[in-house]
Amino acid sequence: MATFWFVLVGLLLTVYVVLDGFDLGVGTLHLLVAKSERERATCIRSIGPVWDGNEVWLIAGGGTLFFAFPVLYARAFSGFYLPLIMVLWLLTGRALAIELRHQVDSPLWRQAWDVAFAGCSAALAFFFGVALGNIVRGVPLGKDGTFFEPLFTDFQLGDRTGILDWYTILVGLAAVTALAHHGALWLAFKVDGEVQTRARALARKLWFATVGTTLAMTAATMIAQPRLAENLQAHFAGALLPLTCVGGLGASFFFARKQRYRAAFFASAAYLAALMGSAAFAVYPYVLPARDARFGLHIDAAASPSATLAGALWWWIPALLLTIGYFVFVYTRLPAVFSVDDEADH
Repeated sequence: MATFWFVLVGLLLTVYVVLDGFDLGVGTLHLLVAKSERERATCIRSIGPVWDGNEVWLIAGGGTLFFAFPVLYARAFSGFYLPLIMVLWLLTGRALAIELRHQVDSPLWRQAWDVAFAGCSAALAFFFGVALGNIVRGVPLGKDGTFFEPLFTDFQLGDRTGILDWYTILVGLAAVTALAHHGALWLAFKVDGEVQTRARALARKLWFATVGTTLAMTAATMIAQPRLAENLQAHFAGALLPLTCVGGLGASFFFARKQRYRAAFFASAAYLAALMGSAAFAVYPYVLPARDARFGLHIDAAASPSATLAGALWWWIPALLLTIGYFVFVYTRLPAVFSVDDEADH
């Protein structure tokens, strides 16, 4: 049951990355692809009906983590207190930027909130990548099972790591490029006019950046987390995940060349999903690896009792089905294309 819930938590977080990933990408890029107030408003309208709903998956993942792996929840949230507070502020700032930009009829007011929206979106993508890098790399867990990481130490992969080191920064940059590419593909088929043209051109450039950062991140992960190579040798089926990453990136390039940007967007989603799966595969059977492997938090030690996990399925599965139904309802009712000529602003 512990492994089953490990997969479910990973699934929730993966859905969050795929769905909130494209609107983080739109936020990061909208000042680059939009050259006027109307174009910026159109970019925001393209994610307006779904951006807050997409964040539900992050809340669901955190809530599921709370009851399925309470020990992990307690140790990770105390050890990562500083970055979690930073993420909370960035989420708040991003939401305020979307909701407040249209409240005052002033170009300066809207531009200020647009800059805040872009900055918070890019910073969130970076810090989510850094958080993933910390989990994959391992944290300085001690004999008592607790840890606290400062923002940085010497930026090296030693026993006393900080939140930021050369590896986690690399993963953060890879997250920014990957989500920016994902967002560019969304704009490439969801918004018309010059925004669409610029988004398509930018998506091509970001594809190469994503390939480069992915290759660098993969090579660095083999150094930072030797368990990845061990798991690949022990469970060869896990190699399907990195192969899916390669296939998703390749398919997104192929479909973009064919001007099939909707298909390219879904191929990018497959790449992101496989990337998250690869990260989970790299650390399993630990849910919180330690720099000293003796102190890593094993999945069985972190999980709730099996009876609790089994009973939770009776309410968790219906809740998940209702959530999926809601998202299908919302996404199938989005306009096929958001037009720059539309007068609506929010």
